[in-house]
Amino acid sequence: MVERVIEEGGIRLCTESFGDPGHPAVLLVMGAGASMLWWDEGFCRALAGGGRFVIRYDHRDTGRSLTYEPGRPGYTGADLVGDAARVLDAYGVPAAHVVGVSAGGALAQRFALYHAARVLSLVLISTTSAVSGGGRVLPPPTAEFLRFVSTPRATPQATPHADRSDADSVVEYQVDFARLLAGGRRPFDEAAVRSLVRRDIRRAHDFAAARNHDLIPDGDPSPAPLSSIAVPTLVIHGTADPMFPLPHGEALAQEIPGARLLVLQDAGHGVERADRDAIVPAILEHTAADPHP
Repeated sequence: MVERVIEEGGIRLCTESFGDPGHPAVLLVMGAGASMLWWDEGFCRALAGGGRFVIRYDHRDTGRSLTYEPGRPGYTGADLVGDAARVLDAYGVPAAHVVGVSAGGALAQRFALYHAARVLSLVLISTTSAVSGGGRVLPPPTAEFLRFVSTPRATPQATPHADRSDADSVVEYQVDFARLLAGGRRPFDEAAVRSLVRRDIRRAHDFAAARNHDLIPDGDPSPAPLSSIAVPTLVIHGTADPMFPLPHGEALAQEIPGARLLVLQDAGHGVERADRDAIVPAILEHTAADPHP
């Protein structure tokens, strides 16, 4: 694992790579408000051990990347899409297999639409369409999810507006949120999540700035429908996802020509350790052949 801070056009992004740069590149794009630490190191090493050059990075306002004043993001969603290109440029990678989770899956879709020549394949995990329209009526998040993110509770530690200057309060909120996202059908490893959240807070320039992702506009509209995506696409979705119920993944796989759907029984939202044995081989198989020889 090699950490590298890249700077281009005044934008500073913290990145890490795993494996041999001579192997096919896999770019990991995390979701909103989450640093690259949420791509588990063991997951990254497993992909690298399968003959991939794996790159993960902190979005703006997360981890050690460029951080703006909380409540005042100076960028759009389109800028975050451009950051993926910046990372590939810095590593001298002309095109990569792009893996996105949650909002990172939406960024990956838009990256494939804006920068088609730079995407060898897509893997979209726990996400939904990044392009409006399509005429589909998809289920909303679960009632429990909506209550959690919108209803203040009796104690500051349990409210979505937890005191971001109070590390303990933030940790409790993040752990509770991770427990909710896990879907509730499997044992929840609270100790591991708590340790991850504490590491995330310690390494961030300003952990409160991560909430800026909730405020940014999309930027430029998508130049084309999802049906124009021509690269091999694998959609991975859990049956217990409380943010984007399974029909979101099913619809996404139907909208992108030739896309395959891998359904993870009882899995929640995100990449859980319990699913590594299913997800890693699926990604390695999906990225084994270069579609642009």
